[in-house]
Formats: sequence, structure tokens, C-alpha cells
Amino acid sequence: MKATQKDFKTVAPRAVREARVFFLCGPDEAGIHDAAHLIVSLLPDPGERIELSGADLRKDPVRLGDEARSTSLFGGTRHIWVRASGDEAHEAIETLLAGEAEPCPVIVLAASATDKSRSAKLLAGRSDALVGMFYPPDLRSVTTAVRDMADAAGVPLGGDLAERIARAAALDTRIAASEVNKLALYLDASPQAPRRADAAALDAIGATTEDDGLMPLVNAVLSGEVKKVPGELRRMRELGLNPVGLLLAFERRVAQLAQLAAKIGPRGDIDAVIEAERVFFKDRRDIGQQLRKWRGPRLARLVDRLIGLHRALLANSQQAELLLAQGLTEIARHAAPRK
Repeated sequence: MKATQKDFKTVAPRAVREARVFFLCGPDEAGIHDAAHLIVSLLPDPGERIELSGADLRKDPVRLGDEARSTSLFGGTRHIWVRASGDEAHEAIETLLAGEAEPCPVIVLAASATDKSRSAKLLAGRSDALVGMFYPPDLRSVTTAVRDMADAAGVPLGGDLAERIARAAALDTRIAASEVNKLALYLDASPQAPRRADAAALDAIGATTEDDGLMPLVNAVLSGEVKKVPGELRRMRELGLNPVGLLLAFERRVAQLAQLAAKIGPRGDIDAVIEAERVFFKDRRDIGQQLRKWRGPRLARLVDRLIGLHRALLANSQQAELLLAQGLTEIARHAAPRK
């Protein structure tokens, strides 16, 4: 079976009944994370979670099958949660499928893989497996997801506030969910006692919102604020975000710059176009500053540099954090004012 984020919620209930292996891949790490939790929530009795890494399974491919067919210490059910990079778990999955006894559910989160990877091809044609491919989300879909989260938490949001949270979270639904939970806590809201959120409530928790988001790093790099970059990279490592997922935040901002630059033209008024395109007010200063640095051939070279960096991260997952830090520092230096 195969699915994408467009039909995953429809396919998932049937897949949980029929499949034992779930391979979730693609560049949208937050979407993969949400899908994995949805699968677990749909299991009749998820039981104990056993967590394994792709690196562990690459060293010992037999371990996955052994764990999937053994019983819980207390005799209950279990499911296995594997965090892998690329095709690290391919041999382990192949060994698992060769076994005779039915395994417990195995969920593989492989953000650096695609539906063209060896693992995905191994599973896509099987009725007892599901391959989910998750592409980067757009603002509209994340805004809708934020509104759904808020409704479930008892803090109904208007479209403008939901969009504001989506933008602040750099379209990462995990960060957005954290903001919704903070908002519910601040308002003392619950599904049983809902309280409608407003801009004042969001402003009240906003002091920590930026610290939790990705945009401080994106803005530091693209605005050439070289001294801020090491601290922001350290903060991102502490949050445990996948380097490829972090790079996607840069790709989304650069895509936005490219769209605006095309409307501005070689001699257009940057501020007027930003105003006409209704850029989110908190982003206007940063985007204006970045458009003055990245235009024309320079912007095209930045796009090529990000594409090359993305490929490098996927090809060398073990060194992904180092490669990302080096690449972003180089971009920040190019953007820095010339002395």
C-alpha cells in the first residue's frame, strides 16, 4: 500500500487493520511524526513501545525481527518505533519480512528517504505494509492543521491567528502543536471548557514563541548576522530537529523571496511589493532586508547552494549536522555586509 499526506488519514485505518510494517518517508519530518502518532492511536492495543535506531539495525539487522516477534516483559502487546536515516533499516526490514511468525506493528520514521528508496520499493507492493510519502506542507494546510489542533485542545482560533502560529512555527506542526498547548494552558482551556483565543492571548505567550521556532536561525543566516549563527545552531541541536527538516525552513523562505523578487523586478519598490502582497507584519523587516541582499543572479546561486546542500545531507546522514552548520555559516558570510 502507498499513501501521501493528502490521503493518509483515509488510508491509515485500513492499513492498521491489514499492515504490520509502516514506512514513513519524505522531506516533511513533522508530517512523518504526526502520521506515526496517528498509526499508534489507531492500533487496538498499542501496548509497550520499543524504540530502535536505524544505526543500531544497520549493525544488527536480525534485531528488528527478534524484537518484533518477542513478547513484552509483562506479557502484553508492543509496537516498535524506528528512527532511521535513508535506507539504514533496509536489511533489517528485509529480514523481518522473511520470518514466518506475525510480527508486532513496526513503524519506521525515515525522513531522509523517499518512496523511491530500496526500503520503500521493498514494501510498496505488499498488502501487509504501508509506505507513506510526505512532501513539504504549504501555509494553507498547516493553518488548517493548527485550527484542528486548537479545536481539539479547547482553544478555537480564527484563521488569522492560526496562520500566525503556522508562520511562527515555520510550517512545522510539532512546534505549532507546542504553541497551541501553551495557549490552552495560559487560557485554562480544555475540550470540556473551551475558551476562544485572541491576539492578546497569543501575544502573552509570544515571548517564548520565537525562541521555540526556526525563524531566528533562518533570519540570522539570510540577513548575514554571522555572530548569531553559532548560538542558533546550538539551540536547534538542543531541540533535536532533523537537519534536513531544518533546511526545509530555509528553502521555504528562499522560495518566498524568489516569488517576491519576481514581482519586484530589477528596479521595483521592495517595500511597496511587501505591503501589496500582505506579508505577515512580523516578517516584513527581515524579508525586506533579505530581498536587498538576495536578488537576481545572487538569489539564483543561493537556490542552487541550498539544493546542493540538501543533496549532501541526504547522501551523508552521519555528518548531516556538521554539513548543515558549515553550509549555513558560508551563506551567512556571503550575506554579511562587506567591510
